[in-house]
Amino acid sequence: MDDSKVLGGKVKKPGKRGRKPAKIDLKAKLERSRQSARECRARKKLRYQYLEELVSSRERAICALREELEMYKQWCMAMDQGKIPSEIKALLTGEEQSKAQQNSTKLAKAGKTETHSNNPW
Repeated sequence: MDDSKVLGGKVKKPGKRGRKPAKIDLKAKLERSRQSARECRARKKLRYQYLEELVSSRERAICALREELEMYKQWCMAMDQGKIPSEIKALLTGEEQSKAQQNSTKLAKAGKTETHSNNPW
Protein backbone atom coordinates (compact mmCIF):
# COMPACT_ATOMS: atom_id res chain seq x y z
CA MET A 1 0.00 0.00 0.00
CA ASP A 2 1.36 3.44 -1.00
CA ASP A 3 1.17 6.26 1.60
CA SER A 4 1.23 9.06 -0.99
CA LYS A 5 -1.95 11.08 -1.59
CA VAL A 6 -3.32 12.44 -4.81
CA LEU A 7 -4.63 15.99 -4.61
CA GLY A 8 -5.69 17.73 -7.79
CA GLY A 9 -3.63 15.42 -9.95
CA LYS A 10 -0.42 16.01 -7.92
CA VAL A 11 1.22 13.35 -5.79
CA LYS A 12 2.33 14.44 -2.30
CA LYS A 13 4.70 12.46 -0.17
CA PRO A 14 4.16 12.34 3.60
CA GLY A 15 6.68 13.98 5.92
CA LYS A 16 7.70 16.74 3.50
CA ARG A 17 5.53 19.61 4.66
CA GLY A 18 6.35 23.30 4.50
CA ARG A 19 8.40 25.11 1.96
CA LYS A 20 11.65 23.72 0.70
CA PRO A 21 14.79 25.31 2.16
CA ALA A 22 16.49 27.58 -0.32
CA LYS A 23 19.91 26.58 -1.45
CA ILE A 24 22.17 28.49 0.91
CA ASP A 25 25.33 29.85 -0.55
CA LEU A 26 28.03 27.95 1.31
CA LYS A 27 30.55 30.77 0.98
CA ALA A 28 28.17 33.28 2.54
CA LYS A 29 27.33 30.87 5.34
CA LEU A 30 31.01 30.27 6.02
CA GLU A 31 31.71 34.02 6.10
CA ARG A 32 28.84 34.63 8.53
CA SER A 33 30.22 31.88 10.74
CA ARG A 34 33.70 33.44 10.67
CA GLN A 35 32.28 36.88 11.48
CA SER A 36 30.29 35.45 14.36
CA ALA A 37 33.41 33.75 15.71
CA ARG A 38 35.37 37.04 15.47
CA GLU A 39 32.65 38.88 17.38
CA CYS A 40 32.53 36.14 20.01
CA ARG A 41 36.29 36.34 20.53
CA ALA A 42 36.10 40.14 20.82
CA ARG A 43 33.34 39.90 23.44
CA LYS A 44 35.31 37.28 25.34
CA LYS A 45 38.42 39.48 25.29
CA LEU A 46 36.46 42.47 26.64
CA ARG A 47 34.90 40.32 29.34
CA TYR A 48 38.31 39.06 30.47
CA GLN A 49 39.73 42.60 30.50
CA TYR A 50 36.81 43.77 32.64
CA LEU A 51 37.24 40.88 35.06
CA GLU A 52 41.01 41.47 35.31
CA GLU A 53 40.42 45.14 36.13
CA LEU A 54 37.80 44.16 38.70
CA VAL A 55 40.15 41.67 40.37
CA SER A 56 42.95 44.22 40.36
CA SER A 57 40.82 46.90 42.01
CA ARG A 58 39.59 44.42 44.63
CA GLU A 59 43.18 43.34 45.36
CA ARG A 60 44.18 47.00 45.88
CA ALA A 61 41.23 47.47 48.24
CA ILE A 62 42.23 44.35 50.18
CA CYS A 63 45.81 45.63 50.56
CA ALA A 64 44.56 48.99 51.82
CA LEU A 65 42.28 47.29 54.33
CA ARG A 66 45.09 45.03 55.53
CA GLU A 67 47.31 48.06 56.09
CA GLU A 68 44.52 49.77 58.02
CA LEU A 69 43.97 46.64 60.12
CA GLU A 70 47.68 46.44 60.90
CA MET A 71 47.66 50.08 61.98
CA TYR A 72 44.73 49.42 64.33
CA LYS A 73 46.52 46.37 65.75
CA GLN A 74 49.58 48.53 66.48
CA TRP A 75 47.38 51.11 68.19
CA CYS A 76 45.73 48.43 70.34
CA MET A 77 49.09 46.95 71.33
CA ALA A 78 50.34 50.43 72.30
CA MET A 79 47.20 51.11 74.36
CA ASP A 80 47.57 47.72 76.08
CA GLN A 81 51.00 48.92 77.19
CA GLY A 82 49.46 52.12 78.56
CA LYS A 83 50.59 54.38 75.72
CA ILE A 84 48.24 56.50 73.67
CA PRO A 85 49.39 56.75 70.05
CA SER A 86 49.81 60.26 68.73
CA GLU A 87 47.37 59.55 65.94
CA ILE A 88 44.62 58.79 68.44
CA LYS A 89 45.47 61.92 70.42
CA ALA A 90 45.19 63.91 67.21
CA LEU A 91 41.86 62.30 66.42
CA LEU A 92 40.55 62.97 69.92
CA THR A 93 41.72 66.59 69.99
CA GLY A 94 40.35 67.06 66.49
CA GLU A 95 36.99 65.69 67.62
CA GLU A 96 37.06 67.86 70.75
CA GLN A 97 37.83 70.92 68.66
CA SER A 98 35.06 70.12 66.20
CA LYS A 99 32.63 69.55 69.08
CA ALA A 100 33.66 72.87 70.62
CA GLN A 101 33.15 74.58 67.28
CA GLN A 102 29.74 72.95 66.90
CA ASN A 103 28.73 74.00 70.41
CA SER A 104 29.90 77.59 69.85
CA THR A 105 28.04 77.67 66.54
CA LYS A 106 24.89 76.38 68.26
CA LEU A 107 25.25 78.97 71.01
CA ALA A 108 25.78 81.74 68.46
CA LYS A 109 22.69 80.66 66.52
CA ALA A 110 20.67 80.45 69.73
CA GLY A 111 21.84 83.94 70.70
CA LYS A 112 20.83 85.33 67.31
CA THR A 113 17.39 83.79 67.53
CA GLU A 114 16.91 85.20 71.03
CA THR A 115 17.88 88.75 70.01
CA HIS A 116 15.74 88.71 66.89
CA SER A 117 12.78 87.11 68.57
CA ASN A 118 9.74 89.17 69.56
CA ASN A 119 8.87 86.64 72.22
CA PRO A 120 9.30 88.19 75.70
CA TRP A 121 9.90 84.82 77.35
